[in-house]
Amino acid sequence: MELTDEITINAPIDVVYAALNDPEILQQCIPGCEELIKHSDAELEAKVVLKIGPVKAKFNGDVQLDTAGAPDAFSLTGQGNGGAAGHAKGGADVTLTADGPDKTILRYEAKADIGGKLAQLGSRLIQSTAKKLAAKFFKSFASVVNEDATV
Repeated sequence: MELTDEITINAPIDVVYAALNDPEILQQCIPGCEELIKHSDAELEAKVVLKIGPVKAKFNGDVQLDTAGAPDAFSLTGQGNGGAAGHAKGGADVTLTADGPDKTILRYEAKADIGGKLAQLGSRLIQSTAKKLAAKFFKSFASVVNEDATV
């Protein structure tokens, strides 16, 4: 499954990049996130509860960040285990482009593979749920960053 999208955030690129690396902001914005622990600048651990169709699962996952192109671009890869519900792994490439002094365009391309009970739900349900979760995250993220940028 692949997802791509972009969003304009009313904040300078350095503020957006800093927010994308702030575990408190990320935990607040990730749907169903119960805990997000930053082990290092390149390693995070997350606990997320999601309901996808009839399946509700608690995922424990690890995320690795590659910030070699920062702050204009970075990538992340991760995997999570939801026990009997299944497992997921994937990654995303994120680019940040300044659109004037106080606006940033965030673009992402994400890929994910799932297995277990979740994979049996059907690709349409999984794809639509993934799009909704991504949209919810970025709407929430933009709202939080816009608030912080105006304070």
